[in-house]
Amino acid sequence: MDIKEQITQVIERVAKDDGLRSEFQKDPIKAVEQVLGVDLPDEAIEKIIQGVKAKLTADKVAGAVDSLKKLF
Repeated sequence: MDIKEQITQVIERVAKDDGLRSEFQKDPIKAVEQVLGVDLPDEAIEKIIQGVKAKLTADKVAGAVDSLKKLF
């Protein structure tokens, strides 16, 4: 499984599971390893964490923009 697939897998689980989302915010390394079920090297984990954070941030921005559109 490549990094992109791992990021997608983590995003899907974090988006659906509030407990896991909370865990990701507190300890992203532990949360990623929990989702993937493997202990990865730190540099691989960091790439996955950055990818997940970027996607979650983009989704929040898109949601905020959609909310603003509804106001006008």
